Amino acid sequence: MHSPTVHATGNVFMISAPSGAGKSSLVNALLAHDPSICLSVSCTTRSPRPGEVDGRDYRFVSVAEFEALKTDQQLLEWAQVHGNYYGTPRDRIDEAVGAGQNVILEIDWQGARQVRELFPKTVSIFILPPSIDALRERLQNRGQDPEDVIARRVQAASTEISHAPEFEYVIINQEFSVALQELEQIVRTARLRFTSQSARHQALFASFGLIA
Repeated sequence: MHSPTVHATGNVFMISAPSGAGKSSLVNALLAHDPSICLSVSCTTRSPRPGEVDGRDYRFVSVAEFEALKTDQQLLEWAQVHGNYYGTPRDRIDEAVGAGQNVILEIDWQGARQVRELFPKTVSIFILPPSIDALRERLQNRGQDPEDVIARRVQAASTEISHAPEFEYVIINQEFSVALQELEQIVRTARLRFTSQSARHQALFASFGLIA
């Protein structure tokens, strides 16, 4: 019987949500609880929000710099959202997955489609707000955007939410602590995949003849 050779491989988690659904808060809490997961830092042409740090939250670049990254094929995916460009540098994802690390991508539904073509086994998660009214209230309470921007984001939310069926898992972020527990459960489950387990326990799997 042929036994496959398994190389160290991590999981790629894609997390999408309409603005204000609590995606970033959930991801930050997950990272704080589980240091074995690393966050893919995306590029964006939008201006930093209060408290955001270049290189930690995003890599803030000019439109010209973003276009150069596209031309040089250095982006795993890219999309235009609310008038700004967002993209994911591919080299860091390849390195992390090859080293057996778990990587999280905060990404919109357009980018998620592109990533699936390159990483078919990606774990995709969509975060839903409990209602559109709750979404609007969260955006207003955030105090980072003027009313006209909030109105555009709320209007765009319906389109974004319509793509939730394309994702493998859906979390309704009504109670933050519950939503975080559900996100952690998805991560734990993904780590039990054959490829992930065999990468961590190569000697055991080889002794059973499961890998070469």
